[in-house]
Amino acid sequence: MEKIVIVGAGLVGSLQAIIMAKKGFKVEVFERRQDIRSANISAGRSINLALSNRGWKALELAGIKEEVEEEAIPMYARKIHDEKGDLTDQPYGLEGEAIFSVSRGGLNQLLIREADKFENVNFHFEMKCEDLDLETNELLFTDKDGKELKVKADRIIATDGAFSAVRARMQKTDRFNYQQMYLEHGYKELTIPPAEDGGFRIEKNFLHIWPRGSYMLIALPNADGSFTCTLFFPFEGKYSFESLKTKEDMLSFFKDVFPDAIEHMPTLETDYFENPTSSLVTVRCSPWNHEDKLIMMGDASHAIVPFYGQGMNSGFEDCSVFNELFEKHNGDWSKVIPEFSEKRKPDADAIADLALHNFIEMRDKVADPSFLLRKKIEKRMLEEHPNEWMPLYSQVTFSHIPYSQALAAGKKQAKIMDEIMCRADIEDKWDSQEIRDQIIALLKAQ
Repeated sequence: MEKIVIVGAGLVGSLQAIIMAKKGFKVEVFERRQDIRSANISAGRSINLALSNRGWKALELAGIKEEVEEEAIPMYARKIHDEKGDLTDQPYGLEGEAIFSVSRGGLNQLLIREADKFENVNFHFEMKCEDLDLETNELLFTDKDGKELKVKADRIIATDGAFSAVRARMQKTDRFNYQQMYLEHGYKELTIPPAEDGGFRIEKNFLHIWPRGSYMLIALPNADGSFTCTLFFPFEGKYSFESLKTKEDMLSFFKDVFPDAIEHMPTLETDYFENPTSSLVTVRCSPWNHEDKLIMMGDASHAIVPFYGQGMNSGFEDCSVFNELFEKHNGDWSKVIPEFSEKRKPDADAIADLALHNFIEMRDKVADPSFLLRKKIEKRMLEEHPNEWMPLYSQVTFSHIPYSQALAAGKKQAKIMDEIMCRADIEDKWDSQEIRDQIIALLKAQ
């Protein structure tokens, strides 16, 4: 039985373990952290995740879609909070379309439990990957006591995250390209606990956003009635993690800037000063493979910032695409691995670009009347002409159109909408047949 070694038991690694186990391979999964099934997965260490169509497809492939649906909370729209506490809804798609709030830790636990049901899967926790020999496919691990273990693999699948040890080894090879870019912003998790009666303090089925120009606060619902909040904030500057060092400064800032949020955050002081401040990085590299022996997936090959809600979804889509190529080539690794690396790279670059751009949209534009009007026109086009016009967000979130194709189509749509929004009468005629006809004519003229 051919042995697959998966480095990393996070979301993508544990999902890929299920897929490979179903194909009859012997799967050995090594993870540097402790077993998350016995770990405390309380808030403070990871951003809540928004699950959408690409992720659901992979979970269905793994056979756990229904189980995840039981815990996932649909979010049908953005709920925008301005500085006065006034609210505006921005639907994500057509009626009934939603993205789903899920617990990163809870989902990871479920995936590991499911993978561990297979007799041909073994997990090894607290095993740090130190090195690997790319010619022999032999990996070197150390346990928590520093004891070394060498493991020989027929194939290696690296899913060990944005700071991948396998990728670090790949960087030493000739003609390997690597780039990382940090944002000037970091993030910190905060909490809105359940109400005293166990219900939700703010409306449940929304992704709440407090956009404030150069920074923002968001909140995603949890099954227990709480919300996981994330403050995206500059590391340095007038209003930043660096400047808000005292209890008084922090509380004064929140009362001025997020007045309708702070009233629901009784643990704000503890959360702010005790929860870690984390950085946001984009990683691009190529190639993702070494011959037909090794392939990198998920954050190991394409870590992105979280502002399009596609980090997990793009990693899960890696698993779906890998599976499709495996079936297409009847398990011929010499074709599957190189084609996967070549096929997915442009899509990974596209979603990385889109995620960076969406940060600007979320913090700056969602409160802009012109932007909101533009979105209303695009939504009406989707309702009236779904075969001709699917907004970029819907292409990314509610379809399986490759990210690179969605980005290209989005750029064409943006040019058309720029022209439409320049009309002097747009506020009066935005919902007219004349406007929709002009958009269709501009589409056909491209």
